[in-house]
Amino acid sequence: MDVDLNKIPQYLLKQEDPIFSFNKAIIDATNHLCVAYKPNTAFYEAYGLKGWKSLEKTIHYLNENYPEIFTIADAKRGDIGNTSSMYAKAFFDDLAFDSVTVAPYMGKDSVEPFLDFENKHTILLALTSNQGAFDFQTKTVDGKELYKQVLETSKTWKNAKNLMYVVGATKAEYLADIRKIVPDSFLLVPGVGAQGGNLQDVCKYGLNKDVGLLINSSRGIIYASNKEDFSQAATVKASEIQKEMEQLLSK
Repeated sequence: MDVDLNKIPQYLLKQEDPIFSFNKAIIDATNHLCVAYKPNTAFYEAYGLKGWKSLEKTIHYLNENYPEIFTIADAKRGDIGNTSSMYAKAFFDDLAFDSVTVAPYMGKDSVEPFLDFENKHTILLALTSNQGAFDFQTKTVDGKELYKQVLETSKTWKNAKNLMYVVGATKAEYLADIRKIVPDSFLLVPGVGAQGGNLQDVCKYGLNKDVGLLINSSRGIIYASNKEDFSQAATVKASEIQKEMEQLLSK
């Protein structure tokens, strides 16, 4: 749910809160096809206090009307311990998200404050879908790729059972190795659709006995149309992906 006011139907801009109006319509049109929603906080912070209020209204609307839906704050936070504690409080207590994405670059003490929250999930960036992932994440250090070291080390942290991992769909060929390290963990897989990720390959290498995948498609659904039929178009696109997933699971 990465809302860009330049891309949403222009008639919504006349409403008091166009971001929330857009989100509400998308949620109402697709909730029966989705298991999770993932707002990227940058798209709300960019609009200042009004944008943050829109995010707050969106998550409250989800929690009140669709409590079975898993919510992900795509915030990519991570800092020294006391700062991470405040980030965790902001997203888990104040906004009541079920999970938040966290960058592991600063190590154990920057992640464990998020893991302290019971019944909440910390989604660690492991191998991301962008081209720049090759700058560091796949570099070999002491004979092993850095992303593998992140995965292995994170398993030793306190409350590691609450960890999930981000693995980009454009890196599907790496999933087999990742599954050897975290066979039972849930993976959040962005990059299907507009970024060119292949759903079949993701499922081939990433599925485990519990499915174990949260596959994200964003722009291809929410911007399926920029006209007044945008919510209906979103339903059609989400349904196409849901049916494709259902077929893959049935095999």
